[in-house]
Amino acid sequence: MDVFEAIAARYSVRGYRPEPVDDATLERVLEAARRAPTASNRQPFRIVVVHTEGRTDELLRIYRAPWFVQAPLVLAMVAVPGEAWRRSDGKPYDEVDATIALDHLVLAATALGLGTCWIAAFDPAAARQVLSLPDDVEPIAFTPLGYPDKPATRSDRRPLAELVKYESW
Repeated sequence: MDVFEAIAARYSVRGYRPEPVDDATLERVLEAARRAPTASNRQPFRIVVVHTEGRTDELLRIYRAPWFVQAPLVLAMVAVPGEAWRRSDGKPYDEVDATIALDHLVLAATALGLGTCWIAAFDPAAARQVLSLPDDVEPIAFTPLGYPDKPATRSDRRPLAELVKYESW
């Protein structure tokens, strides 16, 4: 599957089969995140890989939807602000870089037949506690990672004409 096919095929999976994701496939998905562009190539992110088996109760403290823990893995994208490049006005790019990396991961997962669902509506305090995150990092988003339990569903997207401006606003 090429990148355009992966972009078109990606959807938010909210149901997973219990079959495991083998280590080689997981590594390919993680490598896609590692290869993502980041400001000044600083890579101010970390990915926490969590096996759901035996940890469903604590993971459900982070995000309460039962399908969140159906997949064999949950991945946490964490920003490291202290490693971030900063623009001349001081704006740090750790969150931008982390989300770019997660997007690469999501598209790679799709190309390999895996499902994901970008989770931003999680409990940050629970995430910090469950994942033993230090104070100097910030949880940005989560995704289950596994094989979808049913075919893709589609949601409409706004027309391109509503989203693109040429030359100025």
